[in-house]
Amino acid sequence: MGVRVLISLQELELRDVRFETEIPAGEIDFDSEVKQASALRARGVARLLNSSLGEIRVEGDLNVVVEGACDCCLDAVRFPIENHFDLIYLPAEQAVTEDGQETGQAGIEVGYYDDRGLVVEEMLREVLLLALPMRLVCSETCKGICPVCGQNRNQRDCACARQAVDDRWSQLKGFRTEVGPNS
Repeated sequence: MGVRVLISLQELELRDVRFETEIPAGEIDFDSEVKQASALRARGVARLLNSSLGEIRVEGDLNVVVEGACDCCLDAVRFPIENHFDLIYLPAEQAVTEDGQETGQAGIEVGYYDDRGLVVEEMLREVLLLALPMRLVCSETCKGICPVCGQNRNQRDCACARQAVDDRWSQLKGFRTEVGPNS
């Protein structure tokens, strides 16, 4: 990534920090078949909630377009994401309490930052990864690919049988003929 925006604890002790950033298309690595197709634009504000704990609240909005293959028909699909985020960050040394239990178990999503501070681009990457849909589909009515001939059924219907054969039971058919029908 290019220039990184760092929000430091020292800066937050003086005032709220407003940020507005743009991450060029292709800069975010998803480690999957999804790609960042447009610039990610984000703006927000970071506030120090509790200076003795180092608790930071970051709130804002992001928008971006991602692209990938439809999970049903494998056609290319572009998916716009607009997301409002409201996050809490604690210093990394608070990630584990004295008894080894992770904090933040009360249903609150908690992130951690190191001594340098909170890197906005890393935070936005996490927000975007969580905002991605579980299934990327071109449309709610996508018919998918024929499992027999591989034809995209959105483009053309095929004449293949629609009933799937479950061959896990095929061994039993042969067994029945060996033993006889009355056994």
